[in-house]
Amino acid sequence: MEPVNILLDQLREIARATIEMFPHIVVAFVILLLTVGLSKAATFSVRRVLARTKLRQSLKELFTLLMSILVWVIGLMIAAVIVFPGLTPASILAGLGLGSVAIGFAFKDVFENFLAGIIILFRREMRIGDFIECEGIEGEVDQIAIRESHIRQTDGQLVIVPNSILFKNPVIIRTDQPVRRMTVTCGVAYDVDVDDARDVIRRAVEACESVDQDNKPIQIFAQEFGDSSINFEVTWWTGSKPVEVRESRDQVVSKVKRALDDAGIEIPFPYRTLTFKEPLPLLRGTAPAEDQG
Repeated sequence: MEPVNILLDQLREIARATIEMFPHIVVAFVILLLTVGLSKAATFSVRRVLARTKLRQSLKELFTLLMSILVWVIGLMIAAVIVFPGLTPASILAGLGLGSVAIGFAFKDVFENFLAGIIILFRREMRIGDFIECEGIEGEVDQIAIRESHIRQTDGQLVIVPNSILFKNPVIIRTDQPVRRMTVTCGVAYDVDVDDARDVIRRAVEACESVDQDNKPIQIFAQEFGDSSINFEVTWWTGSKPVEVRESRDQVVSKVKRALDDAGIEIPFPYRTLTFKEPLPLLRGTAPAEDQG
């Protein structure tokens, strides 16, 4: 019977301790309910304040999340101290510090992307709607989240890129400026006057609606002596979006080709001159015997 008595004594002690702690548990529960209300009120206030600013939407959501986390941490610490009077805020913070180190090692990549996302959100160079290229990924920035960014490629596919990749690698922002310089090479035959060909090409490029001629000049340079042509480097400025670039290149190439044809200027095919060491015999007037019969 001795073990049974020991067990009963232990149960009585547990029951007595529970009854003694019940008021503390009720107060801690009330604290948690207040924390829920304060968290909603704090996030609502932060949203109202940030709505008047020009911060990015993702950055506003980050500040709202951090405010909610701060309120919950304070509320949980107060509730823990009430339930367990032996705890102190210093001991709780020390425990959180040790735990955060272990969690940091376990979720290193997650925290790396998180911090990179915060830095990217504060940057003004890369915005929603920009066309970028990074590590072979090219497309429109559809969303910048805390951990990853969404890049919509020109073929419609969505690529989710960890923010650490965008932070640690060079990023080309193609739409940072409203216009972008384009270049094509156009060759003319060697018997064509270079100045006449340059004027024809210039007039053709100037006739293109997609070419920006207000602030940026059209530049046409005789570039090199090619194998069968004199090659011109034709440079102009157009819209920076990919579809604007393709449309402008199509217009320029079409109008330059038509203008050179109308002016009688040849865009030559590659010419090849073959030289043989020995003269080649020419066979004329001979046919196979079966064809003569």
